[in-house]
Amino acid sequence: MGDTYKVIGFGDNVADRYTNVRIMFPGGNAVNFAVYAKEAGMDSSYLGVFGNDDIAEHIKASLTEIGVDISHCVTKEGESGFCDVRLEDGDRIFEEWNEGGISTKEPMVLDKKEIDYLSGFAFIHSGCYANLESELPKLKDLNAILSFDFSEYEEYKEDEYLEKVCPYIDIAQFSTDDFSDEEMETFAKHVCSYGTKYVLMTQGSKGQTFYDGERCYKGEVHMVEPVDTMGAGDSFMTAFTMTLLKRGWNKDTRPSEKAIRESFETAAEFSAKNCLREGSFGYKKSY
Repeated sequence: MGDTYKVIGFGDNVADRYTNVRIMFPGGNAVNFAVYAKEAGMDSSYLGVFGNDDIAEHIKASLTEIGVDISHCVTKEGESGFCDVRLEDGDRIFEEWNEGGISTKEPMVLDKKEIDYLSGFAFIHSGCYANLESELPKLKDLNAILSFDFSEYEEYKEDEYLEKVCPYIDIAQFSTDDFSDEEMETFAKHVCSYGTKYVLMTQGSKGQTFYDGERCYKGEVHMVEPVDTMGAGDSFMTAFTMTLLKRGWNKDTRPSEKAIRESFETAAEFSAKNCLREGSFGYKKSY
């Protein structure tokens, strides 16, 4: 699969609590990225703020067992993030959440020590649920590709938010279920006008679109009967970007069409397999 790179998820950690069975799973966009990147063969780390409760201990133990480095994380007094969901025919129905708990209430503020640490990575991933937008300008001059997940298009499409984030990132990721192909390209160009170079958009079973600053490429979903769709988008986006990285993508090199096609295929397979396990990546615990 090519070379191994150092990559890191920077941001939120939560527990996904399945209320109908009283079982929780570790998750959060940045944590999911770190785990999926590790499974994709990368030297993977996670950087963020943990609470001091049972949820945090379970997430820490799970990441340690998987082999994700958490040595630079900090622990604070406070409640961990949780998101309450229930499953209906393998699909997730979100009920309520505590907005990320301590990890987003008191997020990490980067000083020289953390920036020096992050300078050793080829790829840094964060997202809109981490409350770290103010820290992004500190990362702009690093050699790492900086990825940012905007999650649902409807919530994070506003120009004011795009202007706050896009000048400091290299690739913007969105879930855009209801767009036509023409709308996808128009939106991608609009996002890039704020400073990012690339846009990756997923549309559930409708497939995916990657805009490389010049043209759009389309990908297809590998259909399976899901056990649990939690982490489906995160797993696709991670596998897609990690495959591009292995194919020579860096901050100064645009990925080739061949690399993009290979990345679509690898990511579709990876995401489909991820839908066959419980939670974002397993590691269930009763609560």
